[in-house]
Amino acid sequence: MYDTILVATDGSADANRAATHALEQAEQHDAELHAIFVVDTDRYAEPALSSTELETMEIEEWGNQELSEIADRGEELDIAVTTQCCHGKPYIEIINYADEIDADLVVLGYHGHSHAKGEQIGSVTDRVVQNAGRPVLVAT
Repeated sequence: MYDTILVATDGSADANRAATHALEQAEQHDAELHAIFVVDTDRYAEPALSSTELETMEIEEWGNQELSEIADRGEELDIAVTTQCCHGKPYIEIINYADEIDADLVVLGYHGHSHAKGEQIGSVTDRVVQNAGRPVLVAT
């Protein structure tokens, strides 16, 4: 049913649950798994020789660590995970990457780090669900 699955992470608890679901689906369907982390340029400025450059670089490094953890979990299950760390507006980058790899399924957490816990879905997840044009699994 699924040949290519994309999971997006921001390192939050819900994103970690999304990674678990994505790994389960990839294993069950013998699918390719891709994982993406987006450095949110609305929250973190693009590096430009300033004090924010260090913060942006730290977020990117942290994102790569989160992606490595997903890849390591995949390796334990004999699932190769292709990782992508990029800068931009998260929902746009997630949708663009899903389009680029022609993902059959996108897996996201219900809330991310930037969203206060509650009953309302996170803004990135909401925008991806509304605009992806493909199946989206939302992990809670």
